[in-house]
Amino acid sequence: MLKILRHSPFFLKALLNTYAPYVGAGVRVKQLLLDDGLIDVEMPLTRFNKNYVGTQFGGSLYSMVDPFYMLILIHRLGPDYIVWDKAATIDFKAPARGAVHARIQLSTEDIDQIRELAAAGGAVLQSYTVRILADDDSIVAEVQKTLYIRKKRH
Repeated sequence: MLKILRHSPFFLKALLNTYAPYVGAGVRVKQLLLDDGLIDVEMPLTRFNKNYVGTQFGGSLYSMVDPFYMLILIHRLGPDYIVWDKAATIDFKAPARGAVHARIQLSTEDIDQIRELAAAGGAVLQSYTVRILADDDSIVAEVQKTLYIRKKRH
């Protein structure tokens, strides 16, 4: 399965947009450009992701951005690397009373830096922050993701 996903961003986008937890929460992958290290996601406020006080459920906000740094790194680094999510935190900044969106992006320089750090064969821990934004682009939450990356031992 991983081989197919590496070579077919179109298939991966379709898979993510039909993934049951994402369908239930209303998460939509709008743009998936793995070669460019760019993913845009959005989530409307619906009765399925609304919490008791009428705002976006925190778990839905986190899940909306959860897998994407890992997916970009797996794609960009290729099969000679191991990539795992190691840790995550979410800092809620404001209630999300409507639709939200986020952009997850890693540059070529980010990828080159990881390759350089992993060249010696040791584990690399990289942390990234993604902002979840309201329709007016105000910050609703910031998610800090830490990823474990290592060159495979052959």
